[in-house]
Amino acid sequence: MIKYTDGGVCAAKGFKGAGIHCGFRKNQSKKDLALIYSEAPCSAAAVYTQNLVQGAPIAVTKKHLANGTAKAVICNSGNANTCNANGTYIAETTCELLAKELGISADDIIVASTGVIGVEMTMAPFEAGIAPLVAALGEDGSADVNEAIMTTDTKPKQCAVSFTAGGRECHIGGVAKGSGMIHPNMATMLVFVTSDCAISPEMLQTALSADVQDSFNMISVDGDTSTNDMVTVMCNGLAGNETITAPGADYDAFCEALAAVTQQLCRGIAADGEGASKLLTCAVSGAVDKAAARTSAKSVICSALLKAAMFGADANWGRVLCAIGYSGADVDVSKIGVTFKSAAGSVEVCKDGSGVPFSEEEAKKVLSESEIDIIVTAGDGPGSATAWGCDLTYEYVHINGDYRT
Repeated sequence: MIKYTDGGVCAAKGFKGAGIHCGFRKNQSKKDLALIYSEAPCSAAAVYTQNLVQGAPIAVTKKHLANGTAKAVICNSGNANTCNANGTYIAETTCELLAKELGISADDIIVASTGVIGVEMTMAPFEAGIAPLVAALGEDGSADVNEAIMTTDTKPKQCAVSFTAGGRECHIGGVAKGSGMIHPNMATMLVFVTSDCAISPEMLQTALSADVQDSFNMISVDGDTSTNDMVTVMCNGLAGNETITAPGADYDAFCEALAAVTQQLCRGIAADGEGASKLLTCAVSGAVDKAAARTSAKSVICSALLKAAMFGADANWGRVLCAIGYSGADVDVSKIGVTFKSAAGSVEVCKDGSGVPFSEEEAKKVLSESEIDIIVTAGDGPGSATAWGCDLTYEYVHINGDYRT
């Protein structure tokens, strides 16, 4: 049974975290360098942005994780280390400095950066910050890690659960940053997940690659796929369960716990979209298959017109059907039904592809809440999927109008 718990990336045995200010940001009260460290070697897996323009840390991390193992993650915010002539040197030298301080191999380090693209970067903040960063490591450091990786985020995003595998209590925890340039394919944010469950690198990669199809690939804030971002998982096996090396009950338990964490982080990322005032969840059921459900749900929460309508609490359900119609999904429009739901109640607005009478006043109340569910029935097929997004507000333009300056 899965139980939500505290601790984020430090909830699992043997993991410590830290976050400090080292000079990437002018605001000295803002932490900008984060570290996650495992006292034991970890199986490791990752998925990466599909943007052809990629930050130097992506290439270095891919090389380091080629053997499926890692012990640490280091991440700075404030500078993306992307489109810089010395980017690879910066990422590799950072790992070398950290490896020396921790007494581990540089190849066992995941390196990440987030922030402005194309701004010259130097080693000076790393040289000044790595020693105090290591000194700050603690079992209660998850919140500091989370703060240090945030850019335009306004809220922390961390989650942890406990579960049972092989008769042993195991834990999975994660932290995430993501607010703008969120349209994963995979993945447009930074997410670091840790676990004390014993699982082989191969099965871990299989689990993560499958999980993201129903988690991080199902969120969108603005349709922009970023250049730097990744999702990584490290599992050190200190829970003492027999190592998961094949599909079975223990693997299923691990995947269920992983999904509990990742989908909670998805909700946090979508709700904290730049300028957002509302979390939108689109749940599609009755589709002809899983692919059709995913495509339909994602199209709805990506629609700028639908996002604007939700901001204005306007029950313009035609925009839901419109988004499904151009999504490319295999759907029978004559069978589509739409209901808007929130803490204020629910209102059915469409049935069998046509509008039904409803109270505009009641719909306004439902859509004025901070969390809105868009429930779509697509027929009587077996396919279902959920996607997360946010409304489109004036504040989004304001934030991105002067993001760099």
